[in-house]
Amino acid sequence: MFENNDADRGQVGIGTLIVFIAMVLVAAIAAGVLVNTAGFLQATAEDAGQESVNKVTNRMDVVSTHGIVNDTGSGFAVDSLNLTVRMAAGSGSVSLKSTTIKYVSGTTAENLVFKNTSSDGTASDINVSAESGGYGLNSTQFTAYALNDDSDNSFPVLNSQADRYEIVINTSLVEGSGGGLQTGESVELKLTSRSGGSTQVILTMPQQLAGQEDNDPVPL
Repeated sequence: MFENNDADRGQVGIGTLIVFIAMVLVAAIAAGVLVNTAGFLQATAEDAGQESVNKVTNRMDVVSTHGIVNDTGSGFAVDSLNLTVRMAAGSGSVSLKSTTIKYVSGTTAENLVFKNTSSDGTASDINVSAESGGYGLNSTQFTAYALNDDSDNSFPVLNSQADRYEIVINTSLVEGSGGGLQTGESVELKLTSRSGGSTQVILTMPQQLAGQEDNDPVPL
């Protein structure tokens, strides 16, 4: 009289359809958020990685150092520090205009910025400035000239491994006493490029300056 029907039957109504569409929309929105977040994190990681690389590579190497001795009236002292610099291995271009030097001695701490006192990038103008006093600098400045500019006149930008620039710091001005650095005193210099790459050097004045003459160079 009655038929048994055990077959499964599906029921589709407007409510079920609305729930299905809502689930699809939520999944799509979630997927979009995840994709956007992943892209943002990737870009941020790439930028952070490049900045880290620049801090390590975009810097200068100090090739050699020497001081210039002068009679300060109370004895001989080193009143000029000269550092020959080049691009570090694997470094990009480094501009002295955006380079700072942290100068720390036993009595003085200063941040020095670059001032171009040479109109043609050579030592001639600097030497004239030195004779007239102070290289044309103040107590928060350093200057430089090109020893070798790889024939492209890029000074004051180091853009070739062949470039060699001579950085000059007038210690008499920086120290403020007019006496420069005395025998046995030390100074720490930290050269930092625009990208944050830094090079540190510690210089100690010779134990014996007596017997030197004005403008004599001494190794440091």
